[in-house]
Amino acid sequence: MQYSYFYQMNYLEAIGRYFIMVWEVFKKPTKWPIMRSLILKEIDELIFGSLGIIIFISFFIGGVVTIQTALNLNSPLIPKSLIGFATRQSVILEFAPTFTSIIMAGKVGSYITSSIGTMKVTEQIDALEVMGVNSLNYLVFPKIIAMLMYPFAVALAMYVGIFGGWIAGAFGGYAPSGEFVKGLQLDFIPFHVTYAFIKTVVFAFIIATIPSYHGFYMKGGALEVGKASTTSFVWTSVVIIILNYILTQLLLG
Repeated sequence: MQYSYFYQMNYLEAIGRYFIMVWEVFKKPTKWPIMRSLILKEIDELIFGSLGIIIFISFFIGGVVTIQTALNLNSPLIPKSLIGFATRQSVILEFAPTFTSIIMAGKVGSYITSSIGTMKVTEQIDALEVMGVNSLNYLVFPKIIAMLMYPFAVALAMYVGIFGGWIAGAFGGYAPSGEFVKGLQLDFIPFHVTYAFIKTVVFAFIIATIPSYHGFYMKGGALEVGKASTTSFVWTSVVIIILNYILTQLLLG
């Protein structure tokens, strides 16, 4: 009983420390000329550096969704246009915002945790504090602002995913091009795109802050940096999945 209580207190302490960290990030901002260069550097590393893997995975995910939908809708009574409809709904509502965010939690989150954790181990963060710099604002704030570009990456994932589905359907013989495009236009609800982008903004904040928390508050040496990266990926993914359920219930339920 005491053992379970101890772990519950640890979780509560970690959650409280996380929200305190988020509050501290926005206090005592770094001078704008320095912050601007940091933000541009983070946009390049976090967003543009991830576009390749996002495009690659989205293309094949769209193709797989199309093929699986076509194989399950093999009745001659079911119009082929439903294949395009199902692909559009799957990619826009779930695969582009959520699946891409899980990938980013692994790629970007591990990078954030390891980079901040390495600075912690080598006492560079202590040096920033000695110079009177708000280290949390200096290290975490540029990452949060850079991740505001993340919806652009998800929009690209939506387009590439649907394009991959069209390629698989048209050239794989699963759905004629005209029928697939007709399905893409069938009962389109613009709010579904808005819903996807709302999720994306929330996930972007999570991807920027939870890995930063694990990197900033890690203890130990170089070995613990790797462990902190793994832990941050697990918890970032868990929070994304939980928030995905909550946001879906609130916005679409």
